[in-house]
Amino acid sequence: MTATESATTEGPLRVERHGHVLEVTLNRPKRRNALDETLIGELRDLWSDRAPLSGVRCVVLTGAAPGFCAGADMSLLSSDRSDAPLDVREELRFLPGMQVQCPVIVAVNGVCAGGGLHFVADADIVIASNDATFLDPHVSVGQVTALEPLGLWLKASSAAVTRMALIGTPERLDAQAALTAGIVSEVVPASELRDRAMQLAELIARNSPAAVAASRRVIRELEEKLVAASFQDGWDAIRAHWSHPDSKEGPEAFVEKRDPRWEPR
Repeated sequence: MTATESATTEGPLRVERHGHVLEVTLNRPKRRNALDETLIGELRDLWSDRAPLSGVRCVVLTGAAPGFCAGADMSLLSSDRSDAPLDVREELRFLPGMQVQCPVIVAVNGVCAGGGLHFVADADIVIASNDATFLDPHVSVGQVTALEPLGLWLKASSAAVTRMALIGTPERLDAQAALTAGIVSEVVPASELRDRAMQLAELIARNSPAAVAASRRVIRELEEKLVAASFQDGWDAIRAHWSHPDSKEGPEAFVEKRDPRWEPR
């Protein structure tokens, strides 16, 4: 890479600047980069802080090996989320898509599960390593899945998205299946993933920033018009389900490594 690299920040989120490209790495590798309150908070702070984004023409987001993102951390699932916002846009403020003015490339390395699919649905371009896998385990741990499927429906096969949403953990898509379903646009060897993501970012960065931003805005505004009401409905359904016994039973059974005992409908 020829661009000058600036200082790197460490912690649950690793941020590196390469010229006009901002590389963001989810950095909880021992937890497969699962989303907890700290990581979500740092993501929200990053996108709301204009300073690190000044002059950025593309964002590349990936996960620290050996996985991309295992979804919500069990500490998050087992909490009562009493402080969760009522507005879905506020809930999803940890995602860059609606917060930044430049394209976002997501590079999926390894497992992408549950809440990790948020980043895939939110991205402008998604590529994956050949060892990546995709699954939506929400219903298998007693949770409602709504936001990730709605976002993916705009870009991928509705049949593939629905199968993942309703079958849960057993429905795992490998990288080639995800490519066929339109969940990702390109699959590369694991050793080449980062270089390819940065190459795509640099290609974008060479274009007119104003033209790219305006072109992207038109696409984003269409997506917003298509799903805004449904996203809020989905968030309302998720919040309403938190009072159901299955919402607590699922994570407890997972932690205790036993079959869940679901309540009758």
